[in-house]
Amino acid sequence: MKDITDNEMHFVLGIFKSPELEYNANSISKLIGISSMGALKIAKRLEKENILVFREFGKAKFFRLNHGSEYVRDYVKFLLKREAEQANSYVKVWINELRKLKSAHAAILFGSVLTKHREAGDVDAVLITDEKKFTELKKEVEEVNSINVKRLHPVYQSKADFIKNIGKGDKVLLNAITGIVVFGEDVIIKALKK
Repeated sequence: MKDITDNEMHFVLGIFKSPELEYNANSISKLIGISSMGALKIAKRLEKENILVFREFGKAKFFRLNHGSEYVRDYVKFLLKREAEQANSYVKVWINELRKLKSAHAAILFGSVLTKHREAGDVDAVLITDEKKFTELKKEVEEVNSINVKRLHPVYQSKADFIKNIGKGDKVLLNAITGIVVFGEDVIIKALKK
């Protein structure tokens, strides 16, 4: 991995976190706030590293991640961890709170806390668990809520339900996956690959 710029990180994570959309240089440039030529330059660099593959439709090229590559999975995992580390200091407080949850396989922080920070009314998170750990996870969430001023509002999902609901285009989950993956990157990567 060469030096990864912030624009490159936003480019890759933008594609990764929007499995329901197809992006070309023009559409991804609008998403991450750079020029179309800048997006094309990043795309060519990522293609050389075998991170992106293209689908041509007429003169347009649509990008997708090369999910078949272990290198790409590790690359995306690194970028997800980097995104969490670079979060706003108030958001990091909630990242640390969510990391205390031992009965979840994965957690995604999303919603107004990512943009409004302290002014957010509550804290939204997707928590992926299984039936055996569900009761314990609910107790852990209650403990977090008992010691914090803002309430954590969890969206509980099993791995299978998460994959199925993303595939069905569930608006809440499609919005949630644009948030910050707190832990369980492998679970999220595997789910979004499908």
